[in-house]
Amino acid sequence: MFGFTHSFLLTVMGYDRYVAICHPLHYNMLMSPRGCDCLVAWSWVGGSVMGLVVTSAIFQLTFCGSNVIHYFGCHVLPFLKLACGDNVSTVAMGVDLVCITALLGCCLLILLSYAFIVATILRIPSAEGWNKAFSTCASHLTVVVVHYSFASVIYLKPKIPQSLEGDTLMGITYTVLTPFLSPIIFSLRNKELKNAMKKTFLSKLYPEKM
Repeated sequence: MFGFTHSFLLTVMGYDRYVAICHPLHYNMLMSPRGCDCLVAWSWVGGSVMGLVVTSAIFQLTFCGSNVIHYFGCHVLPFLKLACGDNVSTVAMGVDLVCITALLGCCLLILLSYAFIVATILRIPSAEGWNKAFSTCASHLTVVVVHYSFASVIYLKPKIPQSLEGDTLMGITYTVLTPFLSPIIFSLRNKELKNAMKKTFLSKLYPEKM
């Protein structure tokens, strides 16, 4: 649920950047507080529904043999490896299709937003306008690259039985590191936070001047 919701929220944020740069005069109307609330709510509803669909499919399987999951947390793919029965391949294909479709669909929408953004930025005559536009997108683009890089490795890489340690490490990174980095990356654009970090850093270097 949280993975799907995160992807949907990143897509909504891509749309927010698109409106801010490509339609700045209509931003307050298109991204009003009520509109933002609706987009966030629909992201959570969509993530919950997709998570419920995948979880329901997993619960239709029969599990046998080892109960050891070579992963960090209860992830979908390790559960599928523990299942047995005639319908495992069908359920696994359906789950993979749902996950990959959601990930790729959100990724394509984000890329489409940035295609329009880049086309608009290239028409800006001043370098100052370029820097302002790119700084608006930098944090979101960084989180998108981190999120989809790890997600693509998990869902799109070939299934190699001998890669349990790598799968576990990648799962820890995707489950823990990505959500941990996101608020930090987004907070770097906050002026108050940057001033506080600068003051703290300078106080350690030059304590006599602080």
